Amino acid sequence: MSGFSVKGWCPDAWRPMMSGDGLLVRIKPRLGHLSREQLLGLCTAATAHGNGLIDVTRRANLQIRGVREGDWLALLEKLVALELVDTDAAMETRRNILVTPDWQAGDDSHRIVSELLGRLGEFPALPGKVGFVVDAGPARLLADEPGDFRIERSADGGLMLRAEGRPDGCSLAPGREVDALIALARWFVDSGGAETGRMARHQAALPLKLAGAVRPAPSADPVVPGPHALGAAYGVPFGRVHEQVLAGLIEASGATAMRVTPWRVIVFEGSSFAGHEGLIGDPADPLLRADACPGAPDCPQATVETRELARALAPRVAGHLHVSGCDKNCARSRAADVEVTGRDWLYHLAGKAIAGSSTIHPALDRAAVLARFGAV
Repeated sequence: MSGFSVKGWCPDAWRPMMSGDGLLVRIKPRLGHLSREQLLGLCTAATAHGNGLIDVTRRANLQIRGVREGDWLALLEKLVALELVDTDAAMETRRNILVTPDWQAGDDSHRIVSELLGRLGEFPALPGKVGFVVDAGPARLLADEPGDFRIERSADGGLMLRAEGRPDGCSLAPGREVDALIALARWFVDSGGAETGRMARHQAALPLKLAGAVRPAPSADPVVPGPHALGAAYGVPFGRVHEQVLAGLIEASGATAMRVTPWRVIVFEGSSFAGHEGLIGDPADPLLRADACPGAPDCPQATVETRELARALAPRVAGHLHVSGCDKNCARSRAADVEVTGRDWLYHLAGKAIAGSSTIHPALDRAAVLARFGAV
């Protein structure tokens, strides 16, 4: 099994995807935020209709795993009742919005996303993987996170619109940000961008009204585990956690809500920081520098185990580690210092690479990979 299949679309609650452990149902919390009641309801549903495991994705979404086909509609009804899923399947598909996790009620990020959510019906039909990034806080936090249409803080302190793949953008008038997003999305479709699939691959020249020479503001460090201005932040190893861990923490801590970030770190609002089993509390933990997809047997496209190998290798890798079960880049799209790719039931080792790159040490079994890093 040397090849893999690129779906061209992402799962959501209305369109789940079959994985090795059952249906995968993705939830896109509005503003990356779940109230205490929503989180507890989600946790209950994850066990009632799935295997209790919840993924935290790179787009700050959540995924319920192991959902039984006969339980999917009942789960969907619960998620809609919790207001975690839109009643309109088409609107749910369009709701691919990544927002800076440090937003405050009424600030630019909150204001823009709230308007965007209400105007999704004005956007043209876009490819399934296309997404929006709203990074309008005092400093940019999402500079390294993929997106297609971006509203960001500019170097001069204002707001700007930037197309992914372009270093500069155009300044935005206050209150007209979503109008500009709609105009950019319509140009993308009208100029043939839908055929390329993503903005970064679309080379057509931007129209003058959407082009500009405004530079984005410098980027700041992402959220790490520890005390946070909003409460307490915890890392999720490889982005997977059992619902009992989340439910137990929010009940024990008295937190009022949870925020999801694209760094597999979750923030519990209104709580004090304390270590919690099943989550990462140390900002220096090597697992925070390790990405690994579900691998075999959870993913039918993978032929190798990934996460236990990554757990063994992470303390021995100085930079960033990525272990991928196939040539796709589901867990990490950027180059890693050490890249381990599964192919035909063996591991292929490379440096400063992404999954599928040419390998330095091809066709290694698990023991050989561990031995190269002194992790026998």
